[in-house]
Amino acid sequence: MEPISPQVHPQQRSGAMVGLFWIGAEAIHLGMPPVAPAPGVTITPEGLRITGADPLRWTWSGLSAVRVTEAPVRSTVTRWASRAASFVAAALNAWTPGSPTEMTVVVTARNDEIRTPVHSGASSAYTQREVDLSHALLARFVQGTSSPAVLSDWQEEAQPTGTPNSRQREALLHSWLSAG
Repeated sequence: MEPISPQVHPQQRSGAMVGLFWIGAEAIHLGMPPVAPAPGVTITPEGLRITGADPLRWTWSGLSAVRVTEAPVRSTVTRWASRAASFVAAALNAWTPGSPTEMTVVVTARNDEIRTPVHSGASSAYTQREVDLSHALLARFVQGTSSPAVLSDWQEEAQPTGTPNSRQREALLHSWLSAG
């Protein structure tokens, strides 16, 4: 773990959410890209960086684990019911967007455990499978058996114009796990 000086971070909001990752042309984040001065977590092939008031940086080999807690998970039925309720509320002009759900990224390096809040990139919630596959992929990054380059390579090739549906996101995460 090494402190880093604050940097001007480009606020690139275009991109796609796949599992716990926000994949943009400029950066890959856990959760949504942050709005300064809020903290955020950026991942690169070299390592992981926390931005914000107390920025930190690690190489993947310097990490023991990375996980995300409090990720909003709902069953398929609950997600569809929530979407339907949102559409009805919007049609009745009664809908007001809520704040994104806050999650916590827990970074473990040697004997240190650092926690930082990030906002969920899911419009309502993730599937449990998305969360599980995302954690498995994060573990592979930490182990050095895969690289976040698979996510940025996908972004460059696919140039997504939006977030894929949940089945497509799960298939992508599975393919990235298989590619390692």
